[in-house]
Amino acid sequence: MSQSELLYNYDSALIATVLFVAIIIANEFGFIAGRFVQSRTNDEIKALTGSIQASILGLLALLLGFTFSMSMQRYDNRTMALIDESNSIGTAMLRAQLLPDEFKADADKVLRDYIALRVEVGQVDLTHADVRAEYNRKIVAQQNLLWEITLAATEADPRPVTTGVFLKSLNDVIDAQGKRNALLQLHVPETILILLFFVFISSGGIMGYSAGLSGKRMVAPIVLVSLLITMIVFTIIDLDRPKRGLIQVDQSVMSDLLQ
Repeated sequence: MSQSELLYNYDSALIATVLFVAIIIANEFGFIAGRFVQSRTNDEIKALTGSIQASILGLLALLLGFTFSMSMQRYDNRTMALIDESNSIGTAMLRAQLLPDEFKADADKVLRDYIALRVEVGQVDLTHADVRAEYNRKIVAQQNLLWEITLAATEADPRPVTTGVFLKSLNDVIDAQGKRNALLQLHVPETILILLFFVFISSGGIMGYSAGLSGKRMVAPIVLVSLLITMIVFTIIDLDRPKRGLIQVDQSVMSDLLQ
Protein backbone atom coordinates (compact mmCIF):
# COMPACT_ATOMS: atom_id res chain seq x y z
CA MET A 1 0.00 0.00 0.00
CA SER A 2 1.34 3.38 -0.92
CA GLN A 3 2.54 5.30 2.11
CA SER A 4 2.85 8.55 0.13
CA GLU A 5 -0.90 9.17 -0.07
CA LEU A 6 -2.21 12.32 1.55
CA LEU A 7 -4.63 10.76 4.04
CA TYR A 8 -3.26 7.29 4.75
CA ASN A 9 -0.71 8.27 7.39
CA TYR A 10 -3.24 10.22 9.44
CA ASP A 11 -5.37 8.66 12.16
CA SER A 12 -8.97 7.96 11.10
CA ALA A 13 -10.36 9.68 14.23
CA LEU A 14 -8.37 12.81 13.38
CA ILE A 15 -9.68 12.83 9.81
CA ALA A 16 -13.27 12.43 11.03
CA THR A 17 -12.82 15.25 13.57
CA VAL A 18 -11.36 17.63 10.99
CA LEU A 19 -14.21 16.77 8.62
CA PHE A 20 -16.80 17.49 11.34
CA VAL A 21 -15.23 20.88 12.07
CA ALA A 22 -15.02 21.67 8.34
CA ILE A 23 -18.72 20.88 7.84
CA ILE A 24 -19.70 23.14 10.77
CA ILE A 25 -17.52 25.98 9.47
CA ALA A 26 -18.93 25.59 5.96
CA ASN A 27 -22.43 25.64 7.42
CA GLU A 28 -21.68 28.86 9.31
CA PHE A 29 -20.27 30.56 6.23
CA GLY A 30 -23.27 29.35 4.25
CA PHE A 31 -25.63 30.79 6.86
CA ILE A 32 -23.86 34.16 6.76
CA ALA A 33 -24.04 34.19 2.95
CA GLY A 34 -27.72 33.26 3.05
CA ARG A 35 -28.54 36.03 5.52
CA PHE A 36 -26.60 38.51 3.38
CA VAL A 37 -28.71 37.81 0.26
CA GLN A 38 -31.96 37.06 2.09
CA SER A 39 -33.55 40.45 1.51
CA ARG A 40 -32.66 40.35 -2.21
CA THR A 41 -33.95 36.82 -2.82
CA ASN A 42 -37.53 36.00 -3.81
CA ASP A 43 -39.52 32.91 -2.89
CA GLU A 44 -38.79 31.24 -6.22
CA ILE A 45 -35.02 31.37 -5.62
CA LYS A 46 -35.50 30.07 -2.09
CA ALA A 47 -37.51 27.13 -3.42
CA LEU A 48 -34.84 26.45 -6.02
CA THR A 49 -32.19 26.51 -3.30
CA GLY A 50 -34.17 23.91 -1.39
CA SER A 51 -34.23 21.69 -4.48
CA ILE A 52 -30.47 22.05 -4.93
CA GLN A 53 -29.97 21.16 -1.27
CA ALA A 54 -32.07 18.02 -1.70
CA SER A 55 -30.05 17.05 -4.79
CA ILE A 56 -26.73 17.46 -2.97
CA LEU A 57 -27.97 15.42 -0.01
CA GLY A 58 -29.13 12.73 -2.44
CA LEU A 59 -25.69 12.69 -4.04
CA LEU A 60 -24.20 12.48 -0.57
CA ALA A 61 -26.32 9.42 0.27
CA LEU A 62 -25.34 7.77 -3.03
CA LEU A 63 -21.61 8.33 -2.46
CA LEU A 64 -21.87 7.15 1.14
CA GLY A 65 -23.55 3.92 0.12
CA PHE A 66 -21.08 3.33 -2.72
CA THR A 67 -17.99 3.99 -0.59
CA PHE A 68 -19.24 2.02 2.40
CA SER A 69 -19.93 -0.93 0.11
CA MET A 70 -16.39 -0.76 -1.27
CA SER A 71 -14.76 -0.70 2.15
CA MET A 72 -17.03 -3.45 3.50
CA GLN A 73 -16.29 -5.67 0.50
CA ARG A 74 -12.56 -5.30 1.08
CA TYR A 75 -13.01 -6.16 4.75
CA ASP A 76 -14.98 -9.29 3.81
CA ASN A 77 -12.32 -10.27 1.26
CA ARG A 78 -9.58 -9.98 3.88
CA THR A 79 -11.64 -12.12 6.27
CA MET A 80 -12.18 -14.83 3.66
CA ALA A 81 -8.50 -14.73 2.69
CA LEU A 82 -7.54 -15.37 6.31
CA ILE A 83 -9.96 -18.30 6.52
CA ASP A 84 -8.69 -19.74 3.23
CA GLU A 85 -5.07 -19.48 4.36
CA SER A 86 -5.89 -21.12 7.70
CA ASN A 87 -7.68 -23.96 5.92
CA SER A 88 -4.74 -24.42 3.55
CA ILE A 89 -2.24 -24.61 6.40
CA GLY A 90 -4.50 -26.97 8.37
CA THR A 91 -4.77 -29.28 5.37
CA ALA A 92 -0.99 -29.20 4.91
CA MET A 93 -0.49 -30.16 8.58
CA LEU A 94 -2.81 -33.14 8.16
CA ARG A 95 -1.19 -34.26 4.91
CA ALA A 96 2.28 -33.95 6.43
CA GLN A 97 1.43 -37.21 8.22
CA LEU A 98 1.54 -38.91 4.80
CA LEU A 99 5.24 -38.12 4.42
CA PRO A 100 7.89 -40.75 5.14
CA ASP A 101 8.53 -41.16 8.85
CA GLU A 102 11.89 -39.37 8.79
CA PHE A 103 10.24 -36.17 7.44
CA LYS A 104 7.04 -35.99 9.47
CA ALA A 105 8.45 -34.34 12.60
CA ASP A 106 10.49 -31.77 10.65
CA ALA A 107 7.55 -30.80 8.45
CA ASP A 108 5.23 -30.48 11.44
CA LYS A 109 7.71 -28.29 13.37
CA VAL A 110 8.35 -25.97 10.41
CA LEU A 111 4.62 -25.64 9.79
CA ARG A 112 4.03 -24.69 13.42
CA ASP A 113 6.82 -22.10 13.27
CA TYR A 114 5.28 -20.82 10.04
CA ILE A 115 1.87 -20.44 11.68
CA ALA A 116 3.43 -18.56 14.60
CA LEU A 117 5.04 -16.11 12.18
CA ARG A 118 1.76 -15.62 10.30
CA VAL A 119 -0.03 -14.91 13.59
CA GLU A 120 2.63 -12.42 14.68
CA VAL A 121 2.78 -10.54 11.38
CA GLY A 122 -1.02 -10.37 11.42
CA GLN A 123 -0.76 -8.03 14.42
CA VAL A 124 1.76 -5.62 12.85
CA ASP A 125 0.54 -2.25 11.56
CA LEU A 126 0.91 -1.88 7.80
CA THR A 127 2.71 1.43 8.34
CA HIS A 128 5.56 -0.46 10.05
CA ALA A 129 7.07 -1.44 6.72
CA ASP A 130 10.49 -2.43 8.09
CA VAL A 131 9.02 -4.76 10.72
CA ARG A 132 6.69 -6.39 8.20
CA ALA A 133 9.56 -6.78 5.72
CA GLU A 134 11.60 -8.62 8.34
CA TYR A 135 8.68 -10.92 9.11
CA ASN A 136 8.17 -11.58 5.41
CA ARG A 137 11.81 -12.58 5.05
CA LYS A 138 11.37 -15.08 7.89
CA ILE A 139 8.16 -16.39 6.33
CA VAL A 140 9.84 -16.90 2.96
CA ALA A 141 12.70 -18.70 4.69
CA GLN A 142 10.20 -21.08 6.33
CA GLN A 143 8.51 -21.65 2.97
CA ASN A 144 11.86 -22.49 1.40
CA LEU A 145 12.62 -24.88 4.24
CA LEU A 146 9.27 -26.59 3.76
CA TRP A 147 9.97 -26.85 0.06
CA GLU A 148 13.35 -28.49 0.70
CA ILE A 149 11.74 -31.01 3.06
CA THR A 150 9.09 -31.76 0.44
CA LEU A 151 11.67 -32.29 -2.30
CA ALA A 152 13.66 -34.65 -0.09
CA ALA A 153 10.48 -36.54 0.83
CA THR A 154 9.52 -36.77 -2.84
CA GLU A 155 12.84 -38.37 -3.68
CA ALA A 156 12.36 -40.87 -0.86
CA ASP A 157 8.72 -41.55 -1.74
CA PRO A 158 7.59 -40.28 -5.17
CA ARG A 159 4.03 -41.63 -4.89
CA PRO A 160 1.41 -38.96 -5.73
CA VAL A 161 -0.99 -40.18 -3.04
CA THR A 162 1.52 -39.47 -0.25
CA THR A 163 4.15 -36.80 -0.89
CA GLY A 164 2.24 -35.63 -3.97
CA VAL A 165 -0.78 -34.46 -2.01
CA PHE A 166 1.43 -32.71 0.54
CA LEU A 167 3.25 -30.94 -2.29
CA LYS A 168 -0.09 -29.67 -3.60
CA SER A 169 -1.08 -28.50 -0.11
CA LEU A 170 2.21 -26.63 0.24
CA ASN A 171 1.54 -24.86 -3.06
CA ASP A 172 -1.90 -23.88 -1.77
CA VAL A 173 -0.34 -22.50 1.44
CA ILE A 174 2.08 -20.31 -0.50
CA ASP A 175 -0.64 -19.12 -2.89
CA ALA A 176 -2.99 -18.30 0.02
CA GLN A 177 -0.28 -16.25 1.74
CA GLY A 178 0.37 -14.28 -1.46
CA LYS A 179 -3.34 -13.63 -1.98
CA ARG A 180 -3.80 -12.44 1.60
CA ASN A 181 -0.82 -10.07 1.33
CA ALA A 182 -2.20 -8.68 -1.92
CA LEU A 183 -5.62 -8.01 -0.38
CA LEU A 184 -3.98 -6.05 2.45
CA GLN A 185 -2.75 -3.57 -0.15
CA LEU A 186 -6.20 -2.92 -1.64
CA HIS A 187 -8.26 -0.04 -0.27
CA VAL A 188 -10.75 2.61 -1.35
CA PRO A 189 -8.97 5.00 -3.76
CA GLU A 190 -8.06 8.22 -2.02
CA THR A 191 -9.60 10.24 -4.87
CA ILE A 192 -13.01 8.83 -3.94
CA LEU A 193 -12.51 9.74 -0.28
CA ILE A 194 -11.49 13.30 -1.17
CA LEU A 195 -14.54 13.62 -3.44
CA LEU A 196 -16.67 12.31 -0.60
CA PHE A 197 -15.25 14.89 1.82
CA PHE A 198 -15.81 17.68 -0.70
CA VAL A 199 -19.48 16.69 -1.07
CA PHE A 200 -19.84 16.49 2.73
CA ILE A 201 -18.46 20.00 3.21
CA SER A 202 -20.56 21.32 0.31
CA SER A 203 -23.69 19.80 1.82
CA GLY A 204 -22.92 21.58 5.12
CA GLY A 205 -22.51 24.84 3.25
CA ILE A 206 -25.74 24.51 1.27
CA MET A 207 -27.69 23.59 4.42
CA GLY A 208 -26.33 26.69 6.12
CA TYR A 209 -27.14 28.81 3.07
CA SER A 210 -30.71 27.51 2.97
CA ALA A 211 -31.11 28.25 6.69
CA GLY A 212 -29.71 31.74 6.12
CA LEU A 213 -32.29 32.41 3.39
CA SER A 214 -35.04 31.46 5.84
CA GLY A 215 -33.46 33.62 8.56
CA LYS A 216 -33.59 30.83 11.13
CA ARG A 217 -30.67 28.84 12.51
CA MET A 218 -30.97 25.06 12.76
CA VAL A 219 -28.20 24.30 15.23
CA ALA A 220 -29.32 20.94 16.60
CA PRO A 221 -30.27 19.34 13.23
CA ILE A 222 -27.07 20.56 11.57
CA VAL A 223 -24.85 19.29 14.38
CA LEU A 224 -26.69 15.95 14.44
CA VAL A 225 -26.40 15.45 10.67
CA SER A 226 -22.72 16.46 10.73
CA LEU A 227 -22.03 14.07 13.60
CA LEU A 228 -23.76 11.18 11.84
CA ILE A 229 -21.83 11.91 8.65
CA THR A 230 -18.48 11.91 10.45
CA MET A 231 -19.33 8.69 12.27
CA ILE A 232 -20.06 6.98 8.95
CA VAL A 233 -16.86 8.37 7.47
CA PHE A 234 -14.89 7.11 10.46
CA THR A 235 -16.40 3.64 9.97
CA ILE A 236 -15.57 3.65 6.25
CA ILE A 237 -11.94 4.65 6.85
CA ASP A 238 -11.57 2.24 9.76
CA LEU A 239 -12.88 -0.67 7.69
CA ASP A 240 -10.49 0.28 4.91
CA ARG A 241 -7.37 0.27 7.10
CA PRO A 242 -6.32 -3.27 8.02
CA LYS A 243 -4.13 -3.60 11.12
CA ARG A 244 -4.67 0.05 12.11
CA GLY A 245 -8.21 0.89 13.16
CA LEU A 246 -10.74 -0.34 15.68
CA ILE A 247 -12.42 -2.75 13.25
CA GLN A 248 -10.04 -5.66 12.70
CA VAL A 249 -10.30 -9.08 11.09
CA ASP A 250 -10.46 -11.71 13.84
CA GLN A 251 -7.13 -13.57 13.84
CA SER A 252 -8.31 -16.36 16.15
CA VAL A 253 -8.90 -18.77 13.28
CA MET A 254 -5.15 -18.71 12.58
CA SER A 255 -4.18 -18.83 16.25
CA ASP A 256 -6.36 -21.90 16.76
CA LEU A 257 -4.13 -23.86 14.38
CA LEU A 258 -1.35 -23.75 16.97
CA GLN A 259 -3.60 -25.65 19.35
